[in-house]
Amino acid sequence: MRSLVFDTGSIISLTLNNVVWILDPLKERFKGNFYVTPEAKKELIERPLTMRRFEFEALQTMTYFKKNTLEVLSNKEIEDMSYRLLDLANHSYRSNGNYLTLVHKADMEGLAAAIIQKADAYVVDERTTRWLIEKPNSLRKMLSSRLNSRIEIDRKNLDEFRELAGNIRFLRSIELVYIAYKLNMLDSFKPDMPNGDKILLDGLLWGMKLKGCAISKDEIKAIEHLEK
Repeated sequence: MRSLVFDTGSIISLTLNNVVWILDPLKERFKGNFYVTPEAKKELIERPLTMRRFEFEALQTMTYFKKNTLEVLSNKEIEDMSYRLLDLANHSYRSNGNYLTLVHKADMEGLAAAIIQKADAYVVDERTTRWLIEKPNSLRKMLSSRLNSRIEIDRKNLDEFRELAGNIRFLRSIELVYIAYKLNMLDSFKPDMPNGDKILLDGLLWGMKLKGCAISKDEIKAIEHLEK
């Protein structure tokens, strides 16, 4: 059975941009399962429900669990691997002799679930998890610039982390939105004016960037260039 595993941030990005509803038609077209882990569900539902600022956001997300658009995936194998991934990731980069805490339990629980489930992709907006696997040297440079210090990589731990991750494929919420756009699921928002398609796409991409999804201006330009 085909499957996608979602990180907390990707669902939040979709909700904040009022397009979380695309999960239903996308799942129908995908013909597979959409999963989150227990830790992700806590961050999406249980914790926000205790804070008035995020309460209604959590209630919106809850509906997708009620109708099983999103399902919770959990077992001991995922739990065990998540702790191993967490330990390795947070002992891979050092600054001034101290290891940097780069990721949290929910991030690694989702990654572990995607690996063990052999998911088609792990949907994660946050850059760090993706760059640990895809661009470790770019991550080092980013950390060095952000912390204004020399960053060392513990190659043994990083290599083991990347080996466990294998050939995991990543998606971001913005790619799901772009797929929905290409499938005409968002046509009701298209303005009846010249370049309506371009305006809709630009609004979608920038909305996602400004409300949670890690995507560069150059990446947005590249996507828009494809539509010319």
